[in-house]
Amino acid sequence: MRKYRWLLVCLVTVCGGISGAAAFAASDVTEVSKMPGKGHFKDVPDHHWASGAITIAAAKGYVSGYPDGGFRPNEKITRAEFIKMAAVALQLEVKAPTGEEWYVPYVEAAGGAKLTGETKWSAREWNQPMTRFEMASTAARAIGERTSDDGKWMYLAAKRGLITGKDQKGTLGVKDTTNRAQAVTIIERMLTVKNGGKLSADKYAVSSAELAWHGTNIFTIMPEIFTTPASQYAGKTIEELWRKDKMVIDSVDGKYRGQLDALVAIDLEDPYDPNLALLPDVRKLKWFNNDTSRNDLMVHKWRKSYILYYKGHEVYNKDTKMYAKENYVPFLLRGFSSPDMEGYFKGVLNMPSGVYRERLGDIPAFIIPKKVGLQNGHLSIAIHTPAYSRSGYKSNELLTVEGPLSKPILKEVSWTK
Repeated sequence: MRKYRWLLVCLVTVCGGISGAAAFAASDVTEVSKMPGKGHFKDVPDHHWASGAITIAAAKGYVSGYPDGGFRPNEKITRAEFIKMAAVALQLEVKAPTGEEWYVPYVEAAGGAKLTGETKWSAREWNQPMTRFEMASTAARAIGERTSDDGKWMYLAAKRGLITGKDQKGTLGVKDTTNRAQAVTIIERMLTVKNGGKLSADKYAVSSAELAWHGTNIFTIMPEIFTTPASQYAGKTIEELWRKDKMVIDSVDGKYRGQLDALVAIDLEDPYDPNLALLPDVRKLKWFNNDTSRNDLMVHKWRKSYILYYKGHEVYNKDTKMYAKENYVPFLLRGFSSPDMEGYFKGVLNMPSGVYRERLGDIPAFIIPKKVGLQNGHLSIAIHTPAYSRSGYKSNELLTVEGPLSKPILKEVSWTK
């Protein structure tokens, strides 16, 4: 019989508009203040999703319409156009043109205010459509967010409510282009935050952005479970304790490599959680309490729980006598304990447990009840090699947080296959 210890597992709407009186060519744009209605454009009816933002932006004077009385909300916006709009909306000091490309003074002003990164774009590149990622990173910088990790910008923007998902699943569309209506909307959100306001965040978009950033969404979906004193991450955020660099594990002898692609937290209490699609029919899933003969330990009866789903794969295995052939990397969760083990063995889900459908190990997932008091000392998540002997065993710790107790009492969630 082979034994495995698996642990806890396994595992925008960007918004738009164009700034100032001349983001196209000065002669082609009519100032909104000179137009009838001051912002009531013929192609932006009241029921248009961005009507309010467009009207406000026009009234503020950092966005203009066209001579025909239209706004062209669906027209793509270029990088240069958006930077100009942001610079004017933020009232940055812009130098007078010196005969260079029209956008240069605005780009320089934005650079001085740290709205742009280190990218040096050519004139052709500045006149390319702006992507949702670029718009998100510019808006996040404008409200004071800072990071040296480019992969984090969308997460920062989504978390602050600047970016929402393109659909109800929180799809980010980081490479998708943006339009004038979207640009106006994100500028208005940016100004709201700059003026001390708070925006509602799209939880699904934040979750997607966190997964894209560092391979897990546990801090978005289950923040009350993974907590730790601020002193443990002084100068950082708790999310930065996650060791993305440890998600690939190599055996000491070099014959095995496994990779954790993502540790996905799923809220069973939320029927619209988009990551529920990763699981088979929840009504057919069971949880394990050391007795596989029981058919009454059904996951769907414990909706006030999270699922941690492990997405991983074996990169290579050159010694199947030493390392088991599996389509995932074994995982561990330490630091949880049951307040009532007798109740647990009788069928009360009061601690993390493995999830399966027909046999142990057929689904790389754990169920965790929503009871914060379950933490018992230090909590940690790790992956390890699927070694048959101790000589081939190696583990990578991905996260360690301090629980409510000062002295760690470690317990591993595991089962035998």
